[in-house]
Amino acid sequence: MFLQNLSLINFKNYDIVETQFSQRINCFIGNNGVGKTNILDSIFYLSFCKSCFNFSDSSNIKHKRDFFVIQGTYNKNEKLEKIYCGVKLNQKKQFKRNDKEYSRLSEHIGVIPLVIISPMDSNLIVGGSDERRRFVDTVISQFDINYLRNLIKYNKALTQRNAFLKSISQKPNFDSDSIEIWNEQLVFYGEKIHEKRVDFINRLIPLFQKYYDIISENSEIVDLEYSSQLNDSGLEKLLIESLEKDKILQYTTKGTHKDDLVFKLKNFPLKRNGSQGQQKTFIVALKLAQYDFMKMTNDYKPILLLDDIFDKFDAKRVKQIVKLLSGNNFGQIFISDTSQDRLHKILSEIDIENIIFNIENGIITQADSFANQ
Repeated sequence: MFLQNLSLINFKNYDIVETQFSQRINCFIGNNGVGKTNILDSIFYLSFCKSCFNFSDSSNIKHKRDFFVIQGTYNKNEKLEKIYCGVKLNQKKQFKRNDKEYSRLSEHIGVIPLVIISPMDSNLIVGGSDERRRFVDTVISQFDINYLRNLIKYNKALTQRNAFLKSISQKPNFDSDSIEIWNEQLVFYGEKIHEKRVDFINRLIPLFQKYYDIISENSEIVDLEYSSQLNDSGLEKLLIESLEKDKILQYTTKGTHKDDLVFKLKNFPLKRNGSQGQQKTFIVALKLAQYDFMKMTNDYKPILLLDDIFDKFDAKRVKQIVKLLSGNNFGQIFISDTSQDRLHKILSEIDIENIIFNIENGIITQADSFANQ
């Protein structure tokens, strides 16, 4: 599977973009702030119906314009897939596949599988547990639509239960039957979510270990652990035991919404004990493991976006990553970087079809591939 062409109108800093891509490696070179990441974000939009960086669709409209359009044509197992996203101020977002509009955006998740590695991924390490749950949920949702539906229903039940807990703080009499309705839904959907997460993490860990060992050349010991209250007890029991505490705090303290991924380096927390290079190696290995996992669950290779990932790596680790990317394991790759010399060196070491794009002042121009220079 690969993205053949991309069309943008009024997206972020771009007026109009029309470009064709290589099936293998596409590189965007330019100074900071010229819009390299914006191109990658537009590709992300076509997979996830939203920006990777901005929660508001309207914030991605070019200044002094009132709409943006993103269109992409994909070759998916020799079949063309045309994806369209249109956003207009104060109107509902339009998202279409082959000219047919989706009634629910969640139906599109997984149609165009994609993995992105960007500086924002540092939030997986320094951010709260919600960042790591979002990572897990995003991966599973791309290949299991029922998981996504269960997650949506769980979160709705959680919102209702929390609202009920707040309301009863103002009432002298407690109606246990009412909260039981939300407990039943949390248990039903929460235990399904937990089961899927356990299976996913168990399958992800060996893939992650493989990539970390390759990039670090077996120089460090790392580990992933899935932390969940449901690992040791059923959710129904947990909700019953925590009810009095929940009534005092006015929110639900037990459930899969408290799950976490624990990152360890030499059996200590990575956040406190890992250098910048080690933390970035951890993230890259985790995302490449995600890529492998998604490839195994689909009939095609996901698209891989690499946004300025080579900074903070020593030469040895860059070399190991380049060796990985040059293999047959990966399909279409999009790379952004500020350094033409660094990309030149990287691409000169691998014999793979590539296209280079220079970006300046919102204008994209295609250069010769490094292999042809």
